[in-house]
Amino acid sequence: MAAVIRMPALAAGATEAAVQSWLVAVGDRVAVGQEIVEIETEKAVVEYEAEQEGVIAAILVDAGAAAAVGSPIAVLAAEGESAEDAVAAAG
Repeated sequence: MAAVIRMPALAAGATEAAVQSWLVAVGDRVAVGQEIVEIETEKAVVEYEAEQEGVIAAILVDAGAAAAVGSPIAVLAAEGESAEDAVAAAG
């Protein structure tokens, strides 16, 4: 089943953060605990890890762009699930 990767709340009171760089690309397989994206807050750059395994089906926020905390930044497809189905299932 597809999973939406959301912008994490990395700093107390932060309402948004920026994607500094993606460490993976669409089509890459990721494992739990693998660093997938560098997130920049007002105070630091933090490497965010995958919370489940799967394949990166879509990157929704480009490097350099900001997003609200909790908003979708990527879609992770389950084993055997097509990228198109994962994105559709994730909404």
